[in-house]
Amino acid sequence: MTMRTLTRCTLAALAVVALAGCGDGAGKAGAEKSAAGAPAEVSNKTLAATLQADRAYGGLAKVLANSGLEAALEGVGPYTVLAPPDSALTGPAGGDLTDPAMKAEGAALMRAHILPGAITRADIAAAVDGAAGKGVQLRTMGGGMLTFTRNGQDLVATAPDGASARLTGRESLVSNGVVQPIEGLLVKLSPAAE
Repeated sequence: MTMRTLTRCTLAALAVVALAGCGDGAGKAGAEKSAAGAPAEVSNKTLAATLQADRAYGGLAKVLANSGLEAALEGVGPYTVLAPPDSALTGPAGGDLTDPAMKAEGAALMRAHILPGAITRADIAAAVDGAAGKGVQLRTMGGGMLTFTRNGQDLVATAPDGASARLTGRESLVSNGVVQPIEGLLVKLSPAAE
């Protein structure tokens, strides 16, 4: 089986899971589990509202608002946001992705961290485990391919430019998708954006 065929099969399987998640959410709380094994919380908030309400993502919410993509994450979806911590958004050169002059850079960063569909940690783990160590590729809203692999028990996402981040923390299941916390950015910021 080629990587292209594997990617198509995985995307098809994940699309079915994403479509199944578009129902009324009844019973979801008991069925979904976080990485720690505890039931994942299900919220009626949207992705955008969840990012705005969580102090850990205050900077990311501001980048989202400046990027012009906030309406998409308030909409129907579903989407999965790979959410880096605010500490990953600050760089030594002092660039500010919330500055209107950096709107395009902020939009590119956000699109590189958004996957179509509601993809849970369990979905990613099952796809990676089913790929027998070859990794699973998923296309971002920015058109890039992220490769998901395992490093021991950790799930790791790697971008084509080599930027990678572990999936960490507890995922949030929301009305229009999933927020997946990650430890860093999945793009290498240019000096102007840092």
